[in-house]
Amino acid sequence: MVPETRTDKTMAGMQQYFYKQNRLKLLRAFCSAVQLGSISAAAERLFLSQPTVSLQIQSLEREMDATLFERHGPRIKLTPEGEVFYRLAQPLLERFNKLEQSFRASIGKLDGGELSIAAGESTILYILPQFLKIFVSSYPGVKLNLLNVTGRDGMNLLRSDDADFAVGSMINIPDDMVYQPVWHFSPTLIVPPGHPLAEIKSPTIKQISRYGLILPPRHLATWRVIEAEFEKHDVKLNVSLEAGGWEVIKRYVGCGLGISIVTDVCLNGNDEVIRKPLLDYFPQRSYGVVVRKGKFLTPQAKRFIDMIDEDFFKNEIFMQEAGID
Repeated sequence: MVPETRTDKTMAGMQQYFYKQNRLKLLRAFCSAVQLGSISAAAERLFLSQPTVSLQIQSLEREMDATLFERHGPRIKLTPEGEVFYRLAQPLLERFNKLEQSFRASIGKLDGGELSIAAGESTILYILPQFLKIFVSSYPGVKLNLLNVTGRDGMNLLRSDDADFAVGSMINIPDDMVYQPVWHFSPTLIVPPGHPLAEIKSPTIKQISRYGLILPPRHLATWRVIEAEFEKHDVKLNVSLEAGGWEVIKRYVGCGLGISIVTDVCLNGNDEVIRKPLLDYFPQRSYGVVVRKGKFLTPQAKRFIDMIDEDFFKNEIFMQEAGID
């Protein structure tokens, strides 16, 4: 038997180091393909060619001795084994990518890194400013990315890890997300001064239906909630104008172009409208924090969420079920 030399040991060590480095590349290719649903999109994100990413994923499948993707032309879908592997691999990759800022935060230096928050326009305008001001003042070295999105687009940003968390209102919560309500706001009818409904203490749905409503675009949840309540009372929803954004709607109501049903998160003492509460017809609407299940939250994200809701991380059962780290 030929004795093992120091050179052999050195080469073995180098091969092991290369293997570990190579595995990281394979994991990045795999997770990017899962998040973007496409090999070509993953290649674009990683600044690699499509054949290179395909080979990396195939190499990972050989290493794991499992088929991770079902392939149908350009479309890919996780196999059951792939879903299990992604749940294990994604948190590891996230931790590695955030290693430096996690380390600095652990030694008391929250002076760098990035924080990306997804939120709709109403949340950005009416809820987040006070918290953003405190956070920027306390941690000026952290780069903040505020992503103005709604609904499905916000969920996609969370799934692709392009946002650390979201802040907003949710009615239907996807299975892969957790939602912690923080604030509650009341539904309110707003009418211009001098409008006939301004003289009625508690207008009914039937009385409201006589006048043209100004509502957000019909693809948003607000429209569906209002429409369902009108149908419940067997009256037709009378929409005279669709307009994007509560500020626009308030302005148009104040100008006498119609009336509207809004959430009072957007109302303040400077609005030139008359308010009428509608709690007899619509429930309060909650706003809160949305996080993807199993998400690795950076110290920056945890600090901001804790600022919003100091009880968010205190519910151990909730945290365990959510798998948030």
